[in-house]
Amino acid sequence: MPIIVDIDVMLARRKMPVGTLAELIGITPANLAVLKNGRAKAVRFTTLAALCEALDCQPGDLLRWEAGDMDDDGAPDGTGNGARNSAAADTRARE
Repeated sequence: MPIIVDIDVMLARRKMPVGTLAELIGITPANLAVLKNGRAKAVRFTTLAALCEALDCQPGDLLRWEAGDMDDDGAPDGTGNGARNSAAADTRARE
């Protein structure tokens, strides 16, 4: 996924344990780990706001975009043909 989550960077800068952050924002350490490790499919704005407040940062300090090829389901393509694969899938869907 081209969205990179940098919560671990901010935690290190603030010298804050993951468990403490989870308590401050009101989610379980397991759910914070899913978000922190980039495995989450979405994040609520209320959670993002709570993260920013607890870590005294901006959303852009926690999330960044990196260009990369994607396959039809949004996962890394690995073939370097992400755009062509999407176009081919769109064509097949219309047929």
